[in-house]
Amino acid sequence: MPHPCARINPAALAVAMAASLAVGSATAAATDLYYERSLMAEAGARCNLFTPQIQSALVSAREQARGAALRAGGSTHDIRAIADRARDRARSTPCDSRDLGIAAQRVRSSFAGYARLIRQDFPGDVGVWRADRSVNSRRPVWKLSQDARQGALQMRLGIAGRPGAEHLMAVATFPDRVPPYTARIVMRDRRLTTGPYLDTRGASLKSLPLHMRIPRSGPFESYSAESRSPSGADLLPSGMASGWAFRFPAAAAAAIAELDPRESIQVEFLFASGPPQRLFLEVGDFTAARAFLAVRAG
Repeated sequence: MPHPCARINPAALAVAMAASLAVGSATAAATDLYYERSLMAEAGARCNLFTPQIQSALVSAREQARGAALRAGGSTHDIRAIADRARDRARSTPCDSRDLGIAAQRVRSSFAGYARLIRQDFPGDVGVWRADRSVNSRRPVWKLSQDARQGALQMRLGIAGRPGAEHLMAVATFPDRVPPYTARIVMRDRRLTTGPYLDTRGASLKSLPLHMRIPRSGPFESYSAESRSPSGADLLPSGMASGWAFRFPAAAAAAIAELDPRESIQVEFLFASGPPQRLFLEVGDFTAARAFLAVRAG
């Protein structure tokens, strides 16, 4: 049976694109919205339908819809199949199609305001990614971040730096211990597993603790920090008087972006003596937030 959105319906797309950009409710409509945004994002890139700002907003909204569809109960296999159908449909539709042109104009109208946003929060079940695409060439700033805390250990992880020199970083404070000699990001090994590890044991996924959203004993992949230094005051989160900054390779951010939004990652700090300290963060809409940052607001 063909997908109900196999034909480009400008009126239906207008309703979908005008809908809230926040994660939708747990209904079948989430997968339809993901299909529609995937179709238009693919068609937009192939046919050059949108400005860079509109295209980045559409890609971000597509990834938000993907997260909503997965949280609504869609399987990874089903979501991938929907993306494939949308891609095939977009590639088989002529760029001068009248219906595509009408749908593209509706997208422009719906996303024009969103494309001009400077800051956006991307909430998950537990954590929130905070994105900021304002330009500040004088000092390093957080472009994307999520905070975590456990006892006296406080940390912020995300994308930080100056324009053109932004990296995945963690800034943390260790008031009760000598600073760690390094840190690493640990996550489910995407190459050796078929999907996320979510140890619900009958509980609601919405309230599932982050330590139960990552495998207990692997298989894992990890990325060690490339550098460690005292953090500058510009990157210290509110309430943190001093801290240490750890810079991670770009491959770590790319790996996080490929994880399921429902799972978590672990940041592990290693000390010369004593056990490591670990903090967990929700993957959430990391990919959508990165897409939001991809093109400066204009």
